[in-house]
Amino acid sequence: MDWHLIIKALLLGIVEGLTEFLPISSTGHLILASDLLDFNDEKGKVFAIVIQLGAILAVCWEYRARIGRVIADIGSHEEANRFALNLLIAFLPAALLGLLFIKVIKQYLFHPVPVAMAFIIGGLLILWAERRRHVIDVHRVEDMDWKHALKVGLAQCLALIPGTSRSGATIIGGLFFGLSRKAATEFSFFLAIPIMFAATFYDVYKHREILHFDDAGVFVTGFVASFISALIAVRGLLRFISQHDFAVFAWYRIGFGLLVLATAHFGWVQWSEA
Repeated sequence: MDWHLIIKALLLGIVEGLTEFLPISSTGHLILASDLLDFNDEKGKVFAIVIQLGAILAVCWEYRARIGRVIADIGSHEEANRFALNLLIAFLPAALLGLLFIKVIKQYLFHPVPVAMAFIIGGLLILWAERRRHVIDVHRVEDMDWKHALKVGLAQCLALIPGTSRSGATIIGGLFFGLSRKAATEFSFFLAIPIMFAATFYDVYKHREILHFDDAGVFVTGFVASFISALIAVRGLLRFISQHDFAVFAWYRIGFGLLVLATAHFGWVQWSEA
């Protein structure tokens, strides 16, 4: 067993879990961390997708009772039917655009400097969203209609740009479209489930030839680390937003993005190039 790879997998799993549901871009952090750890080859990129599933399962576990009720009530309760339909509507735009453009996006944008620029731009958008007047039309996820879901789904399309943040795009999009902080955050959690399950299984199937049984230890380590750290992050975020806004994440994004750009400009870190 290669303990160097195990340690890398552990670190990347923690990074993924802590950042997946915060509006700071897990993909962007994984690209940067993988570059620093020299784990950014084709197998490393598949690993980054697989460990996202660990983070998604953390949400499934945290909301297991609620998800179970929705599944049991589909077909017999209007609220459950509306919830499931809203998830489908919000899921489709990013899924379709991802299938069409993911190769081009990975070729040109999955690199540290474009990610850093997306960090900064996303941070500025969060500050703008927080400083505008927030009119709340929807207090609970269950109260959303299909138009709210479609708007949030379109906002999620921005997350195809690495460094933008899927959770950031959906949460801030939700705030723009009249959702409360809790409703926007929880819908972002639930929307992650179908989009990340689909992305994980599609990517693993597409790259199945380069995966071997010997990789199991590395993948399991990253998966478990991602699950545990994501569970901590989800619970922490829900407590945080009950008393605070998202401005702190915006300033973090801007500061971190500027730091990455500075390291690239002055040659302090030899980042990979597009």
